Amino acid sequence: MEIVNQKAALRSDNSLLAITHLSQLLTYVTGFGGLIVPLFIWLTSKDKVIGMDEHGKAIINFQLSIILLIILSIPAILLFGLGILSLIFVGIVSFVLPIVNAVRASNGESPSYFMTFRFFS
Repeated sequence: MEIVNQKAALRSDNSLLAITHLSQLLTYVTGFGGLIVPLFIWLTSKDKVIGMDEHGKAIINFQLSIILLIILSIPAILLFGLGILSLIFVGIVSFVLPIVNAVRASNGESPSYFMTFRFFS
């Protein structure tokens, strides 16, 4: 009986990393795809693509942080309108940072999301 190596070789795929970052922008189209699609891509290819585990964790941490900040900003609207300012800030940051990190991923650099809580390390 012959034993076949079941472990697939890791491959370098910077375009998939960039697509994973850009898939966060689905939130602006569908309202919920910005968390589900990157989570699915990360879980299915974290053992196959070099750097996917690092990028996937950063994306999921960022998305969960954005959701938490939005939830905290809604009651803050009653506090002198600070919630509206924070919602505008979160909206701008959650649009710009995935694009910046997609460019970084396509260049082979590690992701850099600021104001992110570490849920997964």
